[in-house]
Amino acid sequence: MFDFSNRVVAISGASSGLGMQMAYGFAELGAKVVLMARRIERLKEIASDIESKGGEAFPIALDVTKDDQIENSLNQIIQKYGKVDVLINNAGANKGGPITELSNESWDFTIELDLTSVFKMTRAYAAPMKEAGYGRIINIASIYGMMGTNQQEAAYHASKAGVINFSRAVAGELAPYGVTVNTIAPGYFETELTTDTLNTNEFQSYMDIVVPMKRYGRSGELNSAAIFLAAEESAYVTGVTLPIDGGWTAVK
Repeated sequence: MFDFSNRVVAISGASSGLGMQMAYGFAELGAKVVLMARRIERLKEIASDIESKGGEAFPIALDVTKDDQIENSLNQIIQKYGKVDVLINNAGANKGGPITELSNESWDFTIELDLTSVFKMTRAYAAPMKEAGYGRIINIASIYGMMGTNQQEAAYHASKAGVINFSRAVAGELAPYGVTVNTIAPGYFETELTTDTLNTNEFQSYMDIVVPMKRYGRSGELNSAAIFLAAEESAYVTGVTLPIDGGWTAVK
């Protein structure tokens, strides 16, 4: 079970954070991992490290907001491997602010990168999966797509909620073709960008209040969820949203 030795797994936003962590997780299980992000030199470094550990990785420069780059990334994968089995839409960022001051630019930036790009990537990559009669699409949302907060991140909340319901709709559409579509909704996780914020007394006090496990997610703790949803054995799982949050949404 969970043998990925003949599977091609493409991950956007793979140059750091959760995307990079998932790439290592899949590589350890034998997957041919396609690393996609804008920072090609960083991807090459990660690919080299994965291969030094006995894995296989293929770096591709990709801006997920650019239609031509999306098509080019898919063409490169098909040319190299002849197929793509798993797509993980992980790339994202946001610009926030109070709703009375949130600019059009900040709203458009967040919606384009966190929601519209998921649509564009899914539209492109679902085509060869549908034709092959097999595929796994995993969209990375957030627990903030499942609940409201007072953190002045309305655009981010809206985009991630959109990802969740977009995934449900596409799951129903692609189910007859052997293609599953599921969503992972992470809570706070340790990455290179968040570690300084997370490792403070103020943030730990916040975790003590809102998370039953009283901590944030550690590096690699999201991998098992992605591996489960991407597995051949999970063929009957589609349209679900899986929170990985230490129980946060269970008590919210």
